[in-house]
Amino acid sequence: MTDVPHGSWVNRGDTEIYACPWLQLVTSDVLLPDGSQIDHHAVRLPRPAAGTIVVSDDRVLLLYRHRFITDTWGWEIPAGAVNEGETIEQGAIREALEETGWLPQHVSLVCRFYPANGVLDQSFNIFITQDAVHRGDPTDTNEASRIEWHPLAEVRAMLRSGLISDGLSFGGLAYAFAMGTLETDR
Repeated sequence: MTDVPHGSWVNRGDTEIYACPWLQLVTSDVLLPDGSQIDHHAVRLPRPAAGTIVVSDDRVLLLYRHRFITDTWGWEIPAGAVNEGETIEQGAIREALEETGWLPQHVSLVCRFYPANGVLDQSFNIFITQDAVHRGDPTDTNEASRIEWHPLAEVRAMLRSGLISDGLSFGGLAYAFAMGTLETDR
C-alpha cells in the first residue's frame, strides 16, 4: 500500500446491512493508518442534496417547517435531494420552485460540504439566486407551514438564536455570511 497517502483510512470493501431507494447502510472493512482493522458503519445516500438561498431586496426566502425525526420546528432554505438525470443546479432550482413557488432564473454555487463525513457520504450543495420569479403557490404543500421573506440582519439573528438549525440551511447561510455573499450591516 505504498501508493496510499500517509494517514489514510483504507476501505477494503462494504458489506450491505440494509438498502432502499433512499439510502444504504453498510459496514466497511477499514484498514487504519496503524495497520489495525475495524468494521465501520456508514450510511450511503445515492443522491446529493441541493439548496438555494433565494434573495430579493436584502431579504431571504425561508420555509418554516416541522422535522419529525428530531421533533423540531425551524426555518430552512428550500432544498432536497437531486433527482436522477438532473444536474445539481437543476435540482436546486426545482426544489426552490416546488417548495416556495419562486423560480430561480440563475443560480451560483456558494459552497459544497459533507455534513457528517464520519458516517454519511452525502454532499450538500448550496446555491444562491437573486433573480427568482414568483410562479404561484408551492406545488409541494407538505414542505412548510409558512413561507416568508426575512431581512438579512434577521436571518443572521435566527442563526445565532437557533431558529435555523438544520445542517444544510445552517451551513449554507453561515458560509454565505462569512464569505460576504450575503451582506448585512451586522
